[in-house]
Amino acid sequence: MEKSLHSICRWTFHAGKGGFLPAGIRPAWESGRFDTLSMIRLVREHIAPRIPDHIELGVELHYDYEFNETNAQAVAEALCENGLYLAMVTPGAHARFAYGGVASLDPQERRQAEDFGRRTAALAYGELRPAWHPTPERFPSLVIWNGSFGYDLASTAIHIMYANLKESLARLCAYEQELGGELYIAIEPKPNEGHPALLIPTVASALLLWRRLEEEYGVPRAKKGVNKEFGHSEMIGLDHVYDTVEELDSNALVHMHLNSQGYNDGIILGGPGKFDIDHGVRINGMNIAIAGLICQAGFRRWKGHDMQPRAYDDEGQAIDRVVRSILSWEACDEAAKRLDNAALMTCLEQRQTARAEDMIRDAVVSAHSIFKRLYGR
Repeated sequence: MEKSLHSICRWTFHAGKGGFLPAGIRPAWESGRFDTLSMIRLVREHIAPRIPDHIELGVELHYDYEFNETNAQAVAEALCENGLYLAMVTPGAHARFAYGGVASLDPQERRQAEDFGRRTAALAYGELRPAWHPTPERFPSLVIWNGSFGYDLASTAIHIMYANLKESLARLCAYEQELGGELYIAIEPKPNEGHPALLIPTVASALLLWRRLEEEYGVPRAKKGVNKEFGHSEMIGLDHVYDTVEELDSNALVHMHLNSQGYNDGIILGGPGKFDIDHGVRINGMNIAIAGLICQAGFRRWKGHDMQPRAYDDEGQAIDRVVRSILSWEACDEAAKRLDNAALMTCLEQRQTARAEDMIRDAVVSAHSIFKRLYGR
């Protein structure tokens, strides 16, 4: 069976958010007691044994509070020793730069944020290189999340911020090319958080940005694109199935974050206008459609699980949600492959949409059965 690549985010494993939610409900994961090396061992000991053999696992990390110059070598050694791969790195700039990061109107902050991105790339090529997947098609992604590219004041300066962003990203791409040009570089769109408004709020915005970088700065679009996050489209009521079509049509689907705001399965609450809930994968017709689209397009890269425990979960329940998310996607993928697309197209061509709906509903039912089989391993 062909390998399926799933990556797990270090930031999923924390003791609690605090504020309106309990801060210490998962005491074993308290800061200072549970670090990145501990998380890697947890994935190997408590998640890997519960998933099918055809799945390869990777880990996603923020610089500089999940990996940095001090621990990068130890992180790489732990990944290799535990049979895991480095799937994605990202600058945790949102935790350091509150005034726009590389888009900032403050020249000092902008310089510091640019250096932050360069150090992220340098460690990926340096100490972390032994943990890359051996297949170039599955090399890690360098994801740029737009959480620091934000503002809360309407002014003409937003145009300057966008210009700063383009110039800084072009510099980062040039630096990464000097290092080897082997990483995949992705922009992760999001409409808000941690600012009321963000540059690059949608998939279409990210695709346009890459085209502008190519036109203005000569940045080649090969290995450049989007980190697709289902929930970020859902939270503003956009269609993440059509997002997938745009990404694939532009050959720009670089990395994926499989999660959900929760409103699209009729079971858990959430949806447009809500905060970023980060449920795991849900089994529904839309996810089966996306699984079918990426299969047809030959996508074989990393599918990350950017998700959060529920506020009431203990450590065991939080781990179980990650396992469920992985298996739910595999169930959607298998159901998509079983679906008779030729028959579906015949129904649609003949305007027999009720019959087409029946076929899709049957695929959802099939996916639930597949999940039960996989989860019962």
